Amino acid sequence: MSEQLQLRMHGPPDLPTLIYLPGLHGDWTLVGSFRKALSGRVRFVEFTYPRSLTWSLDDYAAAIEEVLVENGVKSGWILAESFGSQIVWPITARKRFEPQGVILAGGFVRHPMLRVVRLAEKACGAISLRMLTGILFGYARVARMRFRRSPEVMRDIDEFIARRTELDKKAAQHRLRLVLHHNPCDMAQKVAVPVYGLTGVLDPVVPWFPVRRWLRRNCPNLREFKILYHADHNVLGTAPKAAAEQVLDWVLGAQKHNKG
Repeated sequence: MSEQLQLRMHGPPDLPTLIYLPGLHGDWTLVGSFRKALSGRVRFVEFTYPRSLTWSLDDYAAAIEEVLVENGVKSGWILAESFGSQIVWPITARKRFEPQGVILAGGFVRHPMLRVVRLAEKACGAISLRMLTGILFGYARVARMRFRRSPEVMRDIDEFIARRTELDKKAAQHRLRLVLHHNPCDMAQKVAVPVYGLTGVLDPVVPWFPVRRWLRRNCPNLREFKILYHADHNVLGTAPKAAAEQVLDWVLGAQKHNKG
């Protein structure tokens, strides 16, 4: 492990708290445009995972709970992106930190295409760091053109590239193994807080149709599942304003309902 679990917070504590659990990449570097769209309306709590090759999903959950409590965050909504959704189910089952609600962003319960996960895990081990770096620099060039008027997002892109190391690649492969062997269906069926789903219409990584179907049939507390057009698996990054407005609608709407 090259680092500890990292947390940072944006916004005052009197605002509704939204806790972001990142996807497979494991950090906050792809959520800058979404964070900016939420500015001033929620306290945004975000994590960067350690590059652990040994942690279980329960280890992730326990560490996140501990850091939240240490920083005075006793409750809040959890926004679980992709791999982050595999951590949120143990958090709800452990009941040491009680979320006010769960929002899955490209998230899932049991992955609907385990063969694809297995192939991705093998590919992650086979691809060289040099090849990966070349692909990422191509992505960065496109992203810099798209977000050239947003200095905050530009800084995040640079950090995203800088963080992609050999150990980081191995950590991502380990996380794929965790997904491959994880079946949180029982946890999702028993979750006691409202659950919402948010996804892009074009998502070959986690196809939304079987995820939505399973949740509708088996998760009694599923309240709504929203599909954003012109977005893909990285729904928070490819449709940040629309995603932010939808998340705020759920969080603030629930808050008004509870006060009423």
